[in-house]
Amino acid sequence: MQSIDITIVPIGQEHLDGAVRLSRQAGWPHRLEDWRLAIDLSEGFVAIADGREVAGTILMTPYGKECATINMVIVDEGMRGRGVGRRLMEAAMGLAGGRPLRLVATADGLPLYERLGFRETGSIVQHQGIAVAIAAPENTHVAVAGDLPAIIDLDRQAYGADRTALIRKLADVGTLALIRRGDSVSAFAAMRSFGRGEVIGPVVAPHLDDAKALVSHFISRRQGAYLRVDTGAGTGLAPWLADHGLAPVGGGIAMARPVAIPHAAPAVTTFALANQALG
Repeated sequence: MQSIDITIVPIGQEHLDGAVRLSRQAGWPHRLEDWRLAIDLSEGFVAIADGREVAGTILMTPYGKECATINMVIVDEGMRGRGVGRRLMEAAMGLAGGRPLRLVATADGLPLYERLGFRETGSIVQHQGIAVAIAAPENTHVAVAGDLPAIIDLDRQAYGADRTALIRKLADVGTLALIRRGDSVSAFAAMRSFGRGEVIGPVVAPHLDDAKALVSHFISRRQGAYLRVDTGAGTGLAPWLADHGLAPVGGGIAMARPVAIPHAAPAVTTFALANQALG
């Protein structure tokens, strides 16, 4: 094996072109704009080969002190087997400090994550396509700026961590919808441009019917558009998505380090992720 010098350095805007190249090599749909959004919310590293080429990437997205996600873990095909992935993971885990960690693993990455102490907590199914025409639900509304505190609180209940920065970013770059009951916000969802089209998520609701209504809210407004939804296999949303034209096309394995033991079931559930990287 040819000797190549690998240096791990903090990720910056100057590495974006190399990061996009790697995500395309991996078959991921991320555009330059998607990488910029992820970096705005995160810290991370790149592996530089022989002082020139971006050979690997990793991001750590913190959600308060409660947890962080490890994401955008990519190693150039020609650099695999040299320990680059492990070095990137160790750097990102150090950056996270003592935060509990979450990630969505590919089959290729699973053995490394298991060696580093991550354990499977579920599976994520990616659905995408052009949805069949659907009527706009009567119980959903477009969110306004004054709704953000209630939306942030609902997301915190479902996710178990403060994701204020993420929700405010999604409000800036996309659209939020909600369901009210009385004077309270009881469910919400977001949609933004991503990859080949648009992604719907997160979707947070007290039950499946509300989650379907929120996804329908966006489908009814974006008929003919290419849409994506990343959902947990156990939420019950996946069969409905497939019936409405968003076919399952893959996914990943949800993992955590350590695995949290919930004290009580939350009043709301995350039926769809912001995407697999951000949770």
